Amino acid sequence: MKRLTIRARLTLVYGGLFLLAGIVLLAVTYVLVEQRMPGTFGVQVNGVNPPPGSPGTPRLITPDNAEQLRIFARQIQDEARERALQTLLTQGGVALAIVSATAFAFGWLIAGRALQPLHQITGTARRIAGADTAGRGLHERIALDGPRDEVKELADTFDLMLERLDQSFDGQRRFVANASHELRTPLALNRSLLELAITRPDAPAELKQLGDTLLAVNERHERLIDGLLTLADSEQQVVDRTPIDLAEVVGHVAEQLRTELPVHRHLASARTAGDPVLLERLTQNLLENALRHNVPAGGQVWVSTGTVDGWATLVVANTGPVVPGYEVETMFQPFRRLRQERVGGGRGFGLGLSIVRAVAGAHGGSVRAEPRQGGGLVVTVLLPAEASIRTVPDNLPSTSAPAAAISTATSTVPALPHNGLPISNGGGTPQPARRR
Repeated sequence: MKRLTIRARLTLVYGGLFLLAGIVLLAVTYVLVEQRMPGTFGVQVNGVNPPPGSPGTPRLITPDNAEQLRIFARQIQDEARERALQTLLTQGGVALAIVSATAFAFGWLIAGRALQPLHQITGTARRIAGADTAGRGLHERIALDGPRDEVKELADTFDLMLERLDQSFDGQRRFVANASHELRTPLALNRSLLELAITRPDAPAELKQLGDTLLAVNERHERLIDGLLTLADSEQQVVDRTPIDLAEVVGHVAEQLRTELPVHRHLASARTAGDPVLLERLTQNLLENALRHNVPAGGQVWVSTGTVDGWATLVVANTGPVVPGYEVETMFQPFRRLRQERVGGGRGFGLGLSIVRAVAGAHGGSVRAEPRQGGGLVVTVLLPAEASIRTVPDNLPSTSAPAAAISTATSTVPALPHNGLPISNGGGTPQPARRR
């Protein structure tokens, strides 16, 4: 019973009660009819003269003939009684079966009609939760019409909750906008004053050294604020989408990197649609993390793009310290880093992968990371391909990327032999990023 839907359970309850009532009614009718039917005729036939003119009959019925007549009459009465009761049961049972089947059918229709307001509430909740890309948000309301019953009270309570959530998120957005201005302005002013102070011709060496240190601290604070604002903006569903190729984004970001580590690129067309600024930030965070968290010497980074099963894929792998499997998921949480990196202050703020997951989720995609054999990390990003964006189901959650697509995408990451050189897997000749 627990596996049945509410509509099926209501139909069974309605039809079952109707069937039970019909069985009880048929049983009561059977008992009443049986009691009302006479048991014997009770006619005195001894000494009765037959009607005149009956040829071949004696003038008087003997006692033996009378007894035989009583037995014959009782047999006829019993057979008629049994036939009547059997007909009552048979015809009543057939009628009950037909009416019960009709009752079950009407019960299914009535249950669907009664649950229609719940479907409306569910559809509104799905749209608000971002299951589709129609651009609806917390401003939408159920506004259920009808009598003041339990379902109407539920819909009104849900609308009240949505109104409060809408006000809360509006306040959060206003706070982010105000914080963006109020926090960036004094930091920009501090940077200008420090640059002006250390560039004076008569500035002593101690002042220039102190200014350089304060500029580094100021730049760190600016990057922290920029990361927090990007994380807050990327947690909202992307409505205005622009066709974009992840291969072009990766190529552009890789050209801007300033690193001595080789970045091997295996770039195939991976067309999707989304916000170009957020997707560029996603790619930049992945590559910067792969370069920052790497081995001191001989480290390498691999990045590949492609399309697998209707998903645009971006895979970034690197050499580096061994990452425990139980700590991979915590790395996607804000301000969380590996245990051996928490004591260092120059390795970022722990927002890189959080921003990556938020941006991917805002585009209807997903992110998965797994430790790389021999050390390092393999991060796989899956976004809906441009041709399949319009065919993605409305109830597809952001973490439901097919496991086969993820497995195929990560299979493009080469392994490292003992000599430290990458093994190409047929994805093209590795192209190191331009060093600057």
